[in-house]
Amino acid sequence: MNIIKKRKYKFGFSNPENPNAKKYKGLNSEVVNYISDTKNEPDWMREFRLNSLKIFNSLPMPNWGADLSKIDFKDIYYYIMPNKNNNTGTKANPATWDDVDENIKNTFEKLGIPEAERKYLAGVEAQYDSESIYTSIKSKWAEQGVIFLPTDIALKEYPEIFKKYFSTIIPPRDNKFAALNSAVWSGGSFIYVPKNVHVDIPLQAYFRINAKSMGQFERTLIIADEGSSVGYVEGCTAPIYDNYSLHSAVVEILVEKNARVRYTTIQNWSRNVYNLVTKRAIAMENARMEWIDGNLGSYKTMKYPSVYLMGNGASGEVLSIAFAGNGQHIDSGAKMIHMAPCTTSVITSKSISQGNGRSSYRGYVKVTPDAVNSKVNVKCDALLLSKVSRTDTYPLMNIEENQNIHVQHEASIAKIDKDQLLYLQSRGLSEDESLSLIVNGFIEPIVKELPLEYAIELNKLINLQLEGSVG
Repeated sequence: MNIIKKRKYKFGFSNPENPNAKKYKGLNSEVVNYISDTKNEPDWMREFRLNSLKIFNSLPMPNWGADLSKIDFKDIYYYIMPNKNNNTGTKANPATWDDVDENIKNTFEKLGIPEAERKYLAGVEAQYDSESIYTSIKSKWAEQGVIFLPTDIALKEYPEIFKKYFSTIIPPRDNKFAALNSAVWSGGSFIYVPKNVHVDIPLQAYFRINAKSMGQFERTLIIADEGSSVGYVEGCTAPIYDNYSLHSAVVEILVEKNARVRYTTIQNWSRNVYNLVTKRAIAMENARMEWIDGNLGSYKTMKYPSVYLMGNGASGEVLSIAFAGNGQHIDSGAKMIHMAPCTTSVITSKSISQGNGRSSYRGYVKVTPDAVNSKVNVKCDALLLSKVSRTDTYPLMNIEENQNIHVQHEASIAKIDKDQLLYLQSRGLSEDESLSLIVNGFIEPIVKELPLEYAIELNKLINLQLEGSVG
């Protein structure tokens, strides 16, 4: 099927596909059993997958948010095994970068992953189509008991802890796409940080779709034990094709007492990808959960990171940027559920709409009767770059407690000020440079929260999107 026009996108390259990897198209029990057989999974996981498939088939498509009517579930490959080791596909988890298949290795080197691993990261995982092709963690953290593995491998190497937490935060019945992920999930990251261990530089995962008509369904599970802390950064790209691809991940995070987790996403899918993701965290007593969410790519996005504040003094924060260009609809936001006293939530959303792009903020805050002395702060700012750009705000607050509750919500919509552009041009800047300066100032409160190298990359990506936007 033909889709929107291709435009400048520096990650739009692709490798030749391996025809042996594309065994089944469409979704049925045969596909699910094939995935489970290929991975040699325990019986309980096979049963979980098959039950999730039944749930998926029973649930209706969302009738709100982005238009998903063009998704054809029969036209998608749900599992594609990449070559993992010099075209043999025999090494499940290469010990060194040199062991990775040459074509795949070259792809990630173009994306800068090996360099980032050497310079900035405590550990890195790279996923290509349906499988993780490389994972490493620095010995400093491994020696302290930190586990960082592809989720598939963690299922086998740490079965007790895996089964204890898997699908407890996001069950298959949560929504149709959570059920789909539960049926066909593959790859993703499993992280366990022991008590009082502080991983003070980020772990990273990078997800790359290469094949046409591909569905990528990684499953990420993070457990930060009592008093620990960890930061996790994920990036996403895909080639540009004339067929739609589907990305539908599930992320579950448990932040135990006095622990802290920061989860950062720089999502830059190509314009032929549906990005439909469920992300949820539980924060216990005095725990802190932070989502930093950058959404620049994809055809349609629906993503609402959430925090359930379950313990006294827990806090949650979502900082998000959405950039909707021509033909895009980015429907994103956040959910905060206050279920204990003295809990605090902050949602800061920045959106930019360019051309005929549409950005939507969709947020939900609930304060239960048990959440006395809680604080809520929601701020949504939108910037329109053209006369046909569109932005929407759908805030919903359900406040069931009225004892010492502080709730604040503010929203603003602005257009590019021509006087500002003229002033900047009078100082010697071009139109594009002037626009870039204004936009970068608009998103600065969120960009400054990123690690330096990711902030630089995000600014580069936005500047690339802005080229030729004036007029």
